[in-house]
Amino acid sequence: MSKARLVITAVVVEGRPVHEVSAVYGVARSWIYELLARYRAEGDAAFEPRSRRPHSQPTALPPSTVEQIIGLRHQLTGQGLDAGPHTIAWHLAEQHQLQVSVASIWRTVKRAGLVIPEPKKKPKAAYVRFEAEQPNQMWQTDFTHYRLSSRDSTPGDDVEILTFLDDHPAPR
Repeated sequence: MSKARLVITAVVVEGRPVHEVSAVYGVARSWIYELLARYRAEGDAAFEPRSRRPHSQPTALPPSTVEQIIGLRHQLTGQGLDAGPHTIAWHLAEQHQLQVSVASIWRTVKRAGLVIPEPKKKPKAAYVRFEAEQPNQMWQTDFTHYRLSSRDSTPGDDVEILTFLDDHPAPR
């Protein structure tokens, strides 16, 4: 049973006061009043989880602008010209008198699947360095091929030089 159903049942069916139910279940009184209003208006549908998605996006680009961005991208790539977001922003400002941010153009082109993003930053996990807690816990081994020379400077035998590294930090 959901907490919303418990709270509504406690207030409506059992007739307990809102401040008592709020203290017992550890919820805000304003939320209980909101649930009660929703229950009175919708009935059992008030117990269903609601979407948190906004009803509108007032700052979203209009569909006509999105079409112009995608059309410019296709036109510029078809002509073999630079079709990056800065170039598209310039064309929109000069030809259509539209001011669109470079970031919005990049997101629009990426969302349309016209570019494959290639981040230049390393992921943060790449900077994590393993370090052993105890001496001799972790050894790293490396070998190097090396050709020795004889006393008369003629090429000699090939050897492998092994290097062992204990990755325990030195005491401070």
